[in-house]
Amino acid sequence: MTDVNYTHIAFLLDRSGSMMSIKSDTEGGFDAYIESQKTQSGRCTVTLAQFDDQYEEVYAGRDLQSVPKLDLQPRGSTALNDSIAALVRSTGEYLAALPEKRRPGSVIFGIMTDGMENASQEWTRPAIKALIEEQEKKYDWTFSYMGANQDAIEVGGSMGIPAGRSLTYGTGTGNVRAAMAAYGSSSAALRHSVASGVAPAAARENIAYSMAQRVAAAPDADVAVDQVDPA
Repeated sequence: MTDVNYTHIAFLLDRSGSMMSIKSDTEGGFDAYIESQKTQSGRCTVTLAQFDDQYEEVYAGRDLQSVPKLDLQPRGSTALNDSIAALVRSTGEYLAALPEKRRPGSVIFGIMTDGMENASQEWTRPAIKALIEEQEKKYDWTFSYMGANQDAIEVGGSMGIPAGRSLTYGTGTGNVRAAMAAYGSSSAALRHSVASGVAPAAARENIAYSMAQRVAAAPDADVAVDQVDPA
């Protein structure tokens, strides 16, 4: 039996060169996300990984209360697929090392990028889709995808992440912060539901981004209502 009052957050953040234009907004948005999670009850640990054409874990299993401010130094290209696989693997190893009764009842896995895959050497998109679907079905992880300069619903879907948990964000002032605020609300809702005894698979059904959140994150994006599934 896992600990329903314990959440582990794994977050994969793009630091490729194109992120320079939204560096400040990204840093502020991520820091605000962490602060929003501190207001929730229950234990929470965080693993942050950044990637360009290289993958780096900034910290792993850090207690939420001691997470430092984000320092983003954009560079390089975008090895998105390989980096997703690397963080899934390391997160799985971290959790497997814990006694079952000390493992988190909810695992929240966020992906944020401002561009398309262009540098992975090992993992293809279909392989990533199979990996994510397995983690959700077998281990009850909850994945979300946030993407700029793309249709994040389409890209997230190609990874096995439902439209309701895929969010397009813009690169204008405040857009990243709005996306992270929406993700914070989603994370908090999932944590609360699981702590209340709702199974993660059922809790995921109620955390889809609202149209108001989508508009705030990407005012110029054309998102049809019928594109957005509740899951």
